[in-house]
Amino acid sequence: MIIEDGFAQRSDDWFRAKAGVPGASSFSKIITASGKPSVSANDYIFQLAGEKILGRIEDGYVSFAMQQGIDREAEARRFYELVNGVEIRQVALVYKSEARSVACSPDGLMHGKGLEIKCPLLKTHVKYLLYNDAFKTEYFIQVQGSLWVCGFDTWDLMSYSPGLPPLILTMERDENFISKLEFEMVKFLKELDRVYKELMEKI
Repeated sequence: MIIEDGFAQRSDDWFRAKAGVPGASSFSKIITASGKPSVSANDYIFQLAGEKILGRIEDGYVSFAMQQGIDREAEARRFYELVNGVEIRQVALVYKSEARSVACSPDGLMHGKGLEIKCPLLKTHVKYLLYNDAFKTEYFIQVQGSLWVCGFDTWDLMSYSPGLPPLILTMERDENFISKLEFEMVKFLKELDRVYKELMEKI
């Protein structure tokens, strides 16, 4: 695990550092929750190959819900610290190895555990409170990917909406899924390298 904390998430340096690197929040474009290759893999390879050439991430659409999540993340993190009596370390990126070929951007790190915060629309938070499994299922791949990258055994997944109780679920490593993720990632990175080299020959 290689931790990068010399700059902040969503800074220009962060966007440059993520260029061309598959991240845990997008691992669903590589593998499905059942462990099968995702139909989105080829498009994701093309995207990453282009980013590697440009050295930056293409600007994407930010919806109201996405911006709300970004704006409320710090508040949710402070709430988590208060409730759990812990201090969270904020980092920009965590790379799995010195190769820096895969990464995750956790919302916080603690001793042996990571944190992923979601600040969804009110209706979505209510759904998660009523149906915990829906929350687990939606972010299963991202959390397992982060566990794999960081080498941790547990990761807390939190849904936060001001005025309502938060939902905090502790998720454990699923070694069966992670072994499939590793297998698919090796193939994915090999194909990404091939496409990148082919693209370089054409420009």
